[in-house]
Amino acid sequence: MFVAIVPAFNEEKNIGSVVRDLFNRGGVDRVVVIDDGSADNTALEAEKAGAIVLKHCLNCGQGAALQTGQEYAKMVGADYVVHFDADGQFLSSEVIEAWEYLKAQKANILFGSRFLNKKSAIPFFKRVVLFPLGRLINRFWGAISLTDPQNGFRILDKIALEKIQIEQPRMAHATEIMIKTKKNNLQYVEHPVQVIYHKYGQGLRGGMNIVKELFIGQFTK
Repeated sequence: MFVAIVPAFNEEKNIGSVVRDLFNRGGVDRVVVIDDGSADNTALEAEKAGAIVLKHCLNCGQGAALQTGQEYAKMVGADYVVHFDADGQFLSSEVIEAWEYLKAQKANILFGSRFLNKKSAIPFFKRVVLFPLGRLINRFWGAISLTDPQNGFRILDKIALEKIQIEQPRMAHATEIMIKTKKNNLQYVEHPVQVIYHKYGQGLRGGMNIVKELFIGQFTK
């Protein structure tokens, strides 16, 4: 079984089309949307599109939502999961190709990358400042080295799903996943994906928050 895990926060305008595309073009068997404390009709629109909806009463963060989705996937016996954003920035049509590549390479986890092709119009500041900073942060924390360390497109097999327990509730989960990939000796590959920018995303403040979350996580274990 192939399960799409979609964290969503106030995405009622996009979530329906994202879910339908995952079913129609993504090759997944099931879509689970984690409504992370939305104040709009995200859950209703997701259900109308055919998704299983799990709800957080409060906004817990993307990392927490992904872990909720992973627990559900393990419960239903998923063989593979794909992490997929709710805002429509990823293309469902790229999921099958990436999934087939992961299986062909006999890897445990696939990380999407905007830098392995030239299809993503990456904002200048993100490309020349934030991404290099992210790579330095990941190197400091002992994570694997990736061309695109903050890309949210990932496919995990059953082994990776069991090994990677996401403990960082917010955006530091991306670094945590890379750290645990290395710690658990998981085989990983990168694959080109296109990202369509509807909004700017994380800025420098967001990057500093990730560092803070990692330090807090390190000293509160």
